[in-house]
Amino acid sequence: MNRLLYAAPALACAGLLAFGYYLQYFDHQDPCPLCLVQRGFYYGILVVFAVAALHFPGRTGKFIYCTAATGFALGGFGVAARQVWLQHLPADQVPACGPDLFFMMENFPLSRTLQKLFMGSGQCAEVNWKFLGLSIAEWSLAWFAAIALYALWLAFRRR
Repeated sequence: MNRLLYAAPALACAGLLAFGYYLQYFDHQDPCPLCLVQRGFYYGILVVFAVAALHFPGRTGKFIYCTAATGFALGGFGVAARQVWLQHLPADQVPACGPDLFFMMENFPLSRTLQKLFMGSGQCAEVNWKFLGLSIAEWSLAWFAAIALYALWLAFRRR
């Protein structure tokens, strides 16, 4: 039963990533740079919780795994918040679209690529899909918040 507490968020992240790939490859919605960064944070959370489920740590290990997962979730929350902010800017204040990630990786130094990646572009402000009135970035923001809170609850939960 307790292993399931670690496996559940890993499975949730796997489902979210699978849906992201569905939107990319079957609904033909190319992810923006901030979406790609968020995927990286989801992968980090997935790996931490999957390893924790396999390892089934004691008290100290539980705290380490949950702290790492909370860090990934808060990082993803920050990136998703930036994208939500970009999506709510007035049209005349949206930054111009820049080069895609692969072009930047091939032609820019790593520091400049990371800077541009985390700043976002006009592509990150586009909203092409909504569910229950929320964009993908807004749903991602909610998921990262929920995962961070869950990881904190799990860290301080008594057996």
